[in-house]
Amino acid sequence: MRVFNFSAGPAALPLPVLEQARDEMLDWRGSGMSVMEVSHRSKGFIAVAEQAEADLRELLAIPDSYKVLFLQGGASAQFAAVPLNLCPAGARADYVDTGHWSQRAMAEARRFVTVNVAADTAASRHTTVPAQAELRLDAGAAYVHYTPNETIGGVEFPYIPDTGGVPLVADLSSTILSRPLEVARFGLIYAGAQKNIGPSGLAVVIVREDLLGRARPDTPAILDYKAMAGSGSMLNTPPTFGWYIAGLVFRWLKSEGGLAAIGERNRAKAARLYAAIDDSGFYSNPVARECRSWMNVPFALVRPELDAAFLAEATRAGLTNLAGHRAVGGMRASIYNAMPAAGIEALVDFMTDFARRNG
Repeated sequence: MRVFNFSAGPAALPLPVLEQARDEMLDWRGSGMSVMEVSHRSKGFIAVAEQAEADLRELLAIPDSYKVLFLQGGASAQFAAVPLNLCPAGARADYVDTGHWSQRAMAEARRFVTVNVAADTAASRHTTVPAQAELRLDAGAAYVHYTPNETIGGVEFPYIPDTGGVPLVADLSSTILSRPLEVARFGLIYAGAQKNIGPSGLAVVIVREDLLGRARPDTPAILDYKAMAGSGSMLNTPPTFGWYIAGLVFRWLKSEGGLAAIGERNRAKAARLYAAIDDSGFYSNPVARECRSWMNVPFALVRPELDAAFLAEATRAGLTNLAGHRAVGGMRASIYNAMPAAGIEALVDFMTDFARRNG
C-alpha cells in the first residue's frame, strides 16, 4: 500500500513517474535493457538528456544566456564548486546565515574564500529572514550566497535579494520547481535533486554564461562548470538513472499545467496545513508568518512527551517520515510537488483527531 511520505529528502516522487519508470525498467524503449544499462553516449540517452534540459528550460523560462548542468554529488558538492568557480584565491564572498544549510555552505566555502556574513538570524533562533535593508553586503564580494528555503527550520525568503551588480547565488534545493522563478535575477542557481526533481545524487546547476571560465587552475575538472558545460555534463559518466527520472518529472510538471499551476497548488497545500496548526491550540509553528516555508512545515506538540505516540500512530495511519530533524526535534511535514492535496487532508484529519484524544 502506498503511504503519504512527508520525508524532507529523499522525498516522494510523482506516482505517474514511478509507474512509467516501473513499466520501462526491464525494456526501455524497446532496447531490451534498463535505461540504467544504456550507454550515456548512445543516441537514445543523449536524446533523453537533451529533452530533459529543454523541458527544464521551458518550465523555468531559463534565458538562452544560461547553461544548464546535470552533475553528480548533490548540492553539497556545489558548496565547494561555487567558490572554486566564481572567484580566485584570496577573494571575498557574502553569505547570508539563516540556518543549517546556509551554515554548511559557509563552512565549506571558508576553505576557499574569505566569507563575510552579510546577515545572521541566530538572534531569532533562525525563525526569520533578514530584510533587504539588513543585508550588510560587501561591494567587493565575488558573489552573494543565500539559501532561499531552510529545509530543517522551515524558514523561507519571501523576496529575492537585490545585490546590485554582484552575482546572486542560491541553493534552491528545496524550492526549485515549486512555483515560477525569475531566473535572470540570479548569477547561479544550484539544487539537489532529491526533493522536487528526482533521486538523490544528482544536482542541477543553472549558471549565467559570463560566469564560466573563472575556475581556479586547481579546480577538479568534474567541478569546473565550463568544462562540464563544454561536455554536455558528460565529462565523466553522469548519473544516468537520476537524469532519466528528472526528465520524467519535468514532463509530469508540464502535464500538470506548469509551474504557475503547481505554485497555486503548493500555496493552497501550505495554507491548509498552517491553518490547522494555528487554529488547533495543540500544535505550534515557530517561524514568523511572513517567512514560513511552502515546502517544509515544522511543528511542535503542546506536550512533547506525546511525540513518540504521535509518530507511531501517524505511521500506522499511513503518514510517514513526520519526525523533525534531529537538530531541532518535534515534527516536520515536507510537502513538495509530489505530495497531493489528499495527503494534506489526511494529515490534518489525523492531527485533529490526535489533538481531540490527547488535548
